[in-house]
Amino acid sequence: MADHERVEPSGTAGPVTADDLAEGVRLVVALLSGAQATAADWDRPAGTLEWSCWETAEHLADDLFSYAAQLGPQSPPVDGFLPLVWRREAPGKPANVVFAQREAGPQGLVQVLEACGALLVAMVRTARPQDRAFHGFGTADAEGSAAMGLVELFAHAQDLALGLGLEWTAPAGISARVLARLFPAAPTDTDPWPTLLWATGRGDLPGRERPAEWRWYSAPRD
Repeated sequence: MADHERVEPSGTAGPVTADDLAEGVRLVVALLSGAQATAADWDRPAGTLEWSCWETAEHLADDLFSYAAQLGPQSPPVDGFLPLVWRREAPGKPANVVFAQREAGPQGLVQVLEACGALLVAMVRTARPQDRAFHGFGTADAEGSAAMGLVELFAHAQDLALGLGLEWTAPAGISARVLARLFPAAPTDTDPWPTLLWATGRGDLPGRERPAEWRWYSAPRD
């Protein structure tokens, strides 16, 4: 087991790293690449979301691209996102910069996702300690950006697994570090992956009500 995969005691989970993010991208890409699903299957709803599996995977790729782009400028915007052009293909659909060509099929869609994930990994690896990326839940540093990317990867992998009939479990060690970085009020005496599902409104924990609304706290904490 690599050092960055070691599950440390509660309260000492350690930072979220670029290696964590790279592993998260690898696992989700492997999950979706191995799906024995037809192109039509990708039009099913993704779990409890109103979006299809295809739309959810595009949204995930777009999130990873956007987090990478936000880390890029030396003087990033402090009160809003980069002035990229987001568009919706129809009302209620995700607003994206990134879309995959339908004619490329699921394999092409997964390649787009992998490429966007690689961009965020590269930006997290090369970011300076003072670099910041605007987000409405708290302007983040590189670690926060990596953690946000992992929430998107793991939570939407769960949505996609439900929609495509796959089995998915996120790594406990990475989930614990993401919880410590972004969800400071989350329980620390429960298994990390079910706790991350609970924190993102996707699962239940015994004795705790599922959040009706959820958010993370991505600003660095002193």
